[in-house]
Amino acid sequence: MNEEQLKQWALDLLGIDSPTGYAHHAIEWIAQRLSAMGYRCTQSAKGNLIVEVEGSGEGAAMAVSAHVDTLGLMVRSIKSGGTLALTRLGGPCLPTLDGEYCTVITRSGRRISGTILSVSPSVHVYPDAATLPRTEQNMEIRLDELVQDEQQVRQLGIQAGDIVAIDPKTTITDSGFIKSRFLDDKISAALILTLLQQWHQDGRKPRCKTFFLFSTYEEVGHGASWIPAEVREMLAVDMGCVGSDLNCTETQVSICAKDSSGPYDYGMTSRLIELAQTLQIPYAVDIYPAYGSDCSAALRGGNDIRAALIGPGVHASHGMERTHLQGVKAAYQLLEAYLIQ
Repeated sequence: MNEEQLKQWALDLLGIDSPTGYAHHAIEWIAQRLSAMGYRCTQSAKGNLIVEVEGSGEGAAMAVSAHVDTLGLMVRSIKSGGTLALTRLGGPCLPTLDGEYCTVITRSGRRISGTILSVSPSVHVYPDAATLPRTEQNMEIRLDELVQDEQQVRQLGIQAGDIVAIDPKTTITDSGFIKSRFLDDKISAALILTLLQQWHQDGRKPRCKTFFLFSTYEEVGHGASWIPAEVREMLAVDMGCVGSDLNCTETQVSICAKDSSGPYDYGMTSRLIELAQTLQIPYAVDIYPAYGSDCSAALRGGNDIRAALIGPGVHASHGMERTHLQGVKAAYQLLEAYLIQ
């Protein structure tokens, strides 16, 4: 894996605001780069990017997915004092958003900066500043504009339904850690981009026709609900969870045996474990009861496929996330081995 290229793809992609329902800029950015390499790119009606790569042999087609939509917020309403009520896009951990910088994107494309705060934001003023539950009802957006009432906010072009993007605060440390919001799942998208660029340079191909899917509504459950009809096997590349009752660390690739949608294909999962063991790739097998993937959406969409899930270990998912280049490399190696061997 070309680590420097991976880091640059990740930095570039994490810098593109793409809350779920507003991922078209990220999709266009990926399509431009893959098209320049000579890959055939098409888009589905709802905006998923599909990259078709011919295989070196025969066999039923495979699909590999990663999603570029992220968590975010939307303007629910404008309050009388000039702040904004909010609603979640996906499932961000709301307490971690208290004090985060954000950008409101109006329908005309204007970008207005602000801060997400509790409605009791100061210990010098509010006795419940530290104890008030951080819920949608108790949080709001303070705009960086001289506004004091609803009408002044509307004059900025802001209205209900406007997208609110959260600052990812991306940092890559000298010790190899990648810290950022939305590593779920842009680190996997960057990983796949790095793989496809390396294949382009080396003239490598998967063992059979493979569709690489970059989906746009995964965070709300229907990202890859439709996939090409000829696909019989699908591998989602998404973040692996790190924490209590789990084996995975940030330096490993996670192989998920079961999540909220049920068990993944036994044969595919066993093959992934076998490859990781044979190639001495650092891995862990885990169960994620509060998790769903693009494969979950594809199966629920009625697609007749086998499905499995892997990804680099990510700490503090849906909050201030962190992974390590070792874990990303492990996921890269396992993905490539599965596609070629």
